[in-house]
Amino acid sequence: MRISEAETSEGGRVGSMRSGTLDQKFLLQGEHGSPNNYLLNVGLTGSGGWGTPRHRHNFDQIRYVLKGKYPASPHKIMGEGAVAYFPESVHYGPQDRPEGLEMMVIQFGGASGSGFLSTPEREAANKRLESKGTFKDGIFTWVDDKGQKHNMDGSAACFEEATGKKLVFHPARYDDVVMMEPEALAWVDTAMPGVQVKHLGTFTERNTVIRFVKVARGATFKTGTRDQIEVLFMSQGNVSVNGRSYGPKTAIELMPKDPSVDVVAEEEALFFEDRSGQVIQDD
Repeated sequence: MRISEAETSEGGRVGSMRSGTLDQKFLLQGEHGSPNNYLLNVGLTGSGGWGTPRHRHNFDQIRYVLKGKYPASPHKIMGEGAVAYFPESVHYGPQDRPEGLEMMVIQFGGASGSGFLSTPEREAANKRLESKGTFKDGIFTWVDDKGQKHNMDGSAACFEEATGKKLVFHPARYDDVVMMEPEALAWVDTAMPGVQVKHLGTFTERNTVIRFVKVARGATFKTGTRDQIEVLFMSQGNVSVNGRSYGPKTAIELMPKDPSVDVVAEEEALFFEDRSGQVIQDD
């Protein structure tokens, strides 16, 4: 088990591959080089906003809006508390994030087995690219040794620079971003007194499960055992784990080998939960 708090986590500013200012706190990161690698971060849009052109990735993402409104594309606006699943190979954007938007994002290797680049890999590639060309409005532009000008999405350019491989997109398993409105779904009681769950969705052959867990003040959430990687993010409340207290923007990682953990709510707590199985690679 690992527990991380935003207040004390490593942070960084998204590099020049995109336009504007976006500061992130990296709460949890997975196993470097593994197809199951992931990153859970909390991002805050700075002065002047932050934007990207329309693009796609070869990994999965889930976004949870903590404060403000997030324009995943001009006609897909996520309000505060909304959740969306961004499948690999599916286009979204252009984004125009307003100043002050705060959002939790978990990015992870999708079912295709393409994996997910670690933050150090991505930022190192970004720095190398800056010496070869220029980033503007999310697009990387460079001139080859024959004098030919090229344009590429900044994120895609970073992937190819980091891996030395051509970016390949596997067939999309969904035709669009899956937007969810948790307020429209009901809370369901569990066998644990004071603990309720709200199931948002289950996706792909990785059996990626997204749900909320609400723990009433004084109640105990027993995580149980699991055969998947489980990540919990507390957006509201205060809890105690193994005698230590934690506040909002705390993240917990539980691996299949980890025993059950008792999470005791000192105040009513709201957790976002993501569970993902092992990658089943495409042929």
